[in-house]
Amino acid sequence: MIDASEHYYHDDPNVGHPDVRTELPGVDYFFLGNGLIQAAVQCAPGGGATPLGVLVMNPDRLRKKREALTMDPVAGLGATMIRLGRGAAKGEARAGACQVTWLKHAPVPTVVARWAAGGLRVEEQFSCPSWQKPVLCRQVTVRNTGRSAQKIELRTGVRRAVLRRRLVLPPGGSRTLTIAYTLNRTADRVSCACVRRVPPDAAARKFWGGLAKVSFAHPMLDHFFSASKVQLPVGVSRAGCVDGSIWQYNLEWVRDQSVVALALTMIGASGPATTMLTRLLDRFVTPDGDTLDSSVKRNPADIELDQNGYLLCTLKDYVLWTGNLDLVRANWAKIVAVAEFPLRQVFRHPPSGLLANCREFWERHHAHGIRPGMELVYQVYVIEGLAAAAILARLTGHHAEALRWDHESARLKQAMLGDKRFRMHDARGFIKRRGLDGRVQETITADRGIGLPAAVPLGGRGPHRLNPDTSAALPIALGTIPPRSPLARRTMQSLEKLWNQDWKTGGYGRYDVTSEPDSPGGWPFASLFLARAAVEAGDDAKAWRILRWLGAVPGAGAGTWFEFYGRRLAPPFPQVGIVVWNWAELIVLYVQHILGVQPQEHGLRLRPRLLSGVKGAEATFVLRGRRLTLKVGRKSGRGRASFRTAAPVLPAGPGEVVVAYGRRPLTVVARV
Repeated sequence: MIDASEHYYHDDPNVGHPDVRTELPGVDYFFLGNGLIQAAVQCAPGGGATPLGVLVMNPDRLRKKREALTMDPVAGLGATMIRLGRGAAKGEARAGACQVTWLKHAPVPTVVARWAAGGLRVEEQFSCPSWQKPVLCRQVTVRNTGRSAQKIELRTGVRRAVLRRRLVLPPGGSRTLTIAYTLNRTADRVSCACVRRVPPDAAARKFWGGLAKVSFAHPMLDHFFSASKVQLPVGVSRAGCVDGSIWQYNLEWVRDQSVVALALTMIGASGPATTMLTRLLDRFVTPDGDTLDSSVKRNPADIELDQNGYLLCTLKDYVLWTGNLDLVRANWAKIVAVAEFPLRQVFRHPPSGLLANCREFWERHHAHGIRPGMELVYQVYVIEGLAAAAILARLTGHHAEALRWDHESARLKQAMLGDKRFRMHDARGFIKRRGLDGRVQETITADRGIGLPAAVPLGGRGPHRLNPDTSAALPIALGTIPPRSPLARRTMQSLEKLWNQDWKTGGYGRYDVTSEPDSPGGWPFASLFLARAAVEAGDDAKAWRILRWLGAVPGAGAGTWFEFYGRRLAPPFPQVGIVVWNWAELIVLYVQHILGVQPQEHGLRLRPRLLSGVKGAEATFVLRGRRLTLKVGRKSGRGRASFRTAAPVLPAGPGEVVVAYGRRPLTVVARV
C-alpha cells in the first residue's frame, strides 16, 4: 500500500530568500530552452523578490526552485539583475516598473524586458539561439536619453561570480552587450560571460519556424496558443524527461507525459514527441505492461489504470498525425503488454466485467478512504485505449489483436453505460466511483494515521463527498458518449457545483472540496477538461468563462499557469509549480476541439467549432510530413457547414469533412 508520507514535503518557502518561493505577488515566469538548457525569466512586480531575475536549470535534473543553478542561498536571484552604476548613483529594474513580454515574430522564442533608470532606457532580450548548445543569451541595450554623456558600469553575474563592463554613452547614444549563460551539464554549473552577438542558428530556426501556427484574430486566444506552443517543448529535455510540475514534484507520470507528447505531435514537434514516447515505452512501462506514476511502480491495488489508455491513445494519434509506424513496429511487444495489462483478472470485477482497484484518478487511495471499486476514468481511458490499440494493430497487420481489442473495448463500454446495477452513471450524470457491491461511493473518511493537517477539508469533520468530479467531463470531451446527449447534459450540469467552491477567484476544483486532502482552489487543467467538453457540447459560455479565468490569474501574462490557485499549505505540501500539462491541454483544446483537426484511420476529419464572438481562424500544421492549411470563417445565415478543398473527400457526417490522405500540401476552407 502507498505510504501517506509520499504526499508530504519539507521544503519551507518561508526559509531563505523570497526568490525561492514559486508564488510571488503578480509573478510571471517566461520559460525558454532547447532541451539542453531550461531557463525562466522571473518578473516579480509585487516587491520583495528580485524584480527581473534569471533562473537556469538542467532539464534532466528535476529540482525545486531554490535549487536552480542561478539561485544564491542568501541573495536569491539578485546577482542576475542588470545594475548600472554611475559614481555613487545606481540604477536597476524596479518592482512594478519593468515591462516583460514575449517578442512577437522572433525567429526563436524571445522574451523582451524594458525598464528605465536615471536618464537611461534599457531593453533586454532573452533567447536560446543555438539548438546544439546549452546556452541562454541575454542581449542588453542601454540607451542614454539625457543631454549629456554618461559613464556607467554595467554589473551582473551568477551567484557570487560578478561580470562588469564599463560603457560610455553620448547623448542619445546606446550600447548593446550580449551575455551568454552556459550550462556545464557534467559539472552541473552555470557560467556567464560577455560574447559577440549570437544569431539564431539554422537548426533552431528550422525547429521553431516549423511549428504549427494558429490565429483567431483574438488577442487572448492567440496569446494562449503562442505561449503554450513555445513553452511546451521547453518543458521537455533532449532525453525526453519532463517534470510533472516544474519546481514542485520533481517526478514523472506516464499520464502527464502522454498528454504532453500528444500536444507536441499536434504542433509539429514530432522529434521530441518520438523521444518521449520511446523513453516511456522503454523506461516507464514494465515488460508486463504496468505503467509508472510518480516515477514509481505500484502494486495492483494502487495502479493508475487510466495511464495505459492515455499512452495508447497518444500512440494512435502520433501515428495518424505523422504517418510514422516505425515506433509502433519496434515496440510492438510493449504495446501488446500495455493493452492487455488492464484486462488481467486481478482488475476484473466479475459481476460487471468493469475494472476495479483502490486508487482513484487524482491519486487518493486507501489511506484517504478510497474503497475497492470501479473508477469511471479507468473504464473510459481503457475503452478508448483499446480502440486506439486496435487501430495500431490493423495498421501493422496484427488483425487478431485488433479484433480482440475492439471486442474488449465494446464490452467494457457496454458495461460502463448499460449494466443495470453497475453502470457508471445515475440521475446526476456520470458518477465517479462504485463499490464492489454496486453502491456509489459517495463519501470518504481518511485514516487517522495519515497525518493530514487539520486545515485541509478531508482532515476536518465530514461528510467528505466524492461527487461530482471534473474527470466526469472526459468521456464527453473524448467522444465516448455523444456530447449533446441527456447523459452529457446531466453530467455537465452537475459539474457546475465545482466552480468557486470555497474561494471567490474562479476556476473548477478537481472535485467536491469536502474530500480535498490538499489545498482547495481552482485547477487550470481540470478546468480545461470542462472547456473541452463544453466546446463539444456547444456550451460556448462555459468555455469562455474558463478561458477568461485563465486570462486573469497570475501567470497569464507569460502564459504559464500554476497547478492550482489557492492558499497552499507548504509544508507539508510542496509549493505549487508550473504544470507542463496546462500547455498541452490548451493545445489539445484548440487543435482537436475548436479547430476540429482529428486525423482518423482512413482520412483527415475536420469539424471546426468557432467559439461565439470569434469571426474566423487560420492555421497551418504539419500532417504526415505535408503542410495542412485550414481557413475557417462564419457562414452567413443558418444551415450546415460547408467545406472547399481540392483533395478527394470521403463520406462524412454533418458539420464535418473527411479528406483522404495524400502526398501534397492540403488546404481546406470551411464555413461554419
